[in-house]
Amino acid sequence: MSITHVVLFQFKSSVGADVINEVCSRMLALKDNCLHPLSQKPYIKSSFGGLDNSIEGLQNNISHAFIVQFDSAADRDYYVRDDPVHQEFVRGLDGILEKAQVIDFTNEVI
Repeated sequence: MSITHVVLFQFKSSVGADVINEVCSRMLALKDNCLHPLSQKPYIKSSFGGLDNSIEGLQNNISHAFIVQFDSAADRDYYVRDDPVHQEFVRGLDGILEKAQVIDFTNEVI
């Protein structure tokens, strides 16, 4: 069953728009840059996201959201725990995020 990985960012107020844009571009590029350890081919099924534009006022200071979809829990687990490209991306967030939230779910399982 496919897994959806939801990532929410609140950047520190001191972080400039250029840095935020670069982080967002790098986040979206993970789809093409993360390679499966056996096939050496991209394994992220889809990835999209961007700047919040909700009118509900329930963002709690979250400004950016990303949805990353995987074909399996094994692919998601590799991405989170072991993928060197993803690990490098995460290390690059040090000092620029006020808060990050992540939630994963198996599609259509309630």
